[in-house]
Amino acid sequence: MADTATSTFRLSYRVSVTIAAPPARVWARLVDADGFPRWNSTVTAIEGPIELGNRLTVRVPLAPDRSFHPKVVAFEPPTRMVWRDGFFPMFQGTRSFTLTPAADGTEFAMEEVFRGAMLPLIRRALPDFAPAFDQYAADLKRACEPS
Repeated sequence: MADTATSTFRLSYRVSVTIAAPPARVWARLVDADGFPRWNSTVTAIEGPIELGNRLTVRVPLAPDRSFHPKVVAFEPPTRMVWRDGFFPMFQGTRSFTLTPAADGTEFAMEEVFRGAMLPLIRRALPDFAPAFDQYAADLKRACEPS
């Protein structure tokens, strides 16, 4: 289950799951922009190559009339990737993906941190991301593990 933490100027969601697959297989799913909608029900489309310095266009069912434009600010195959959107100190979202080798495969963790001076004003307009985080992790596990 996704964990949520909140304070006046910070809101975060975090989920983790053990996937019975090597980190390279999990990483391959996470960086295949064209393939995302085939395995991930929380993403409608990702446009642009997922690589360091690139700005992506991401569409999600939670906000069907909007697109998000995070920039890939860290890219360390096959262990860590970070996407960031917004303008700190006003409002910024940072999503981190971490893959850690484990005895039974890969420990996958994803965290999104929203922060900034505008957060108290817009917090109520944000959806609860916990169910989407849980679904994201479940979809990734299902896509990476042998059938």
